Amino acid sequence: MKYSYSYWFFGFFLILGIESISAQNSTNMSPQIKTLIAKKRAFNKDVGFGYRVQIFYGDESNAKNAQAKFASSYPDVYTKLTYDQPYWKVQVGNYKTKLEADKALLNFSEKFSGLIVISLLR
Repeated sequence: MKYSYSYWFFGFFLILGIESISAQNSTNMSPQIKTLIAKKRAFNKDVGFGYRVQIFYGDESNAKNAQAKFASSYPDVYTKLTYDQPYWKVQVGNYKTKLEADKALLNFSEKFSGLIVISLLR
């Protein structure tokens, strides 16, 4: 008799658990929320955030030398030379995630020092 109650008790909670799992699969989303999510995804696809690795920050001649040295070592990686008064920056790569940029930084650190990952809005 004692085992009979435990089986009923177990069965009752099993049914309740299955019912709660099936309730979690249904979503009630209004059309406004769906359109807002679609707009956000489109914005992120076009404008989204990205990362670059900054390999140099200093004067113009050394920045151009650093860019040329990097381009000869890694010809398939995008390089960008920018002027942010009063210094020049050499940033390389276009990475979607910080993890990708960190992996590239480790790869580039074999030939360059003082590298940092820069977050940017594309």
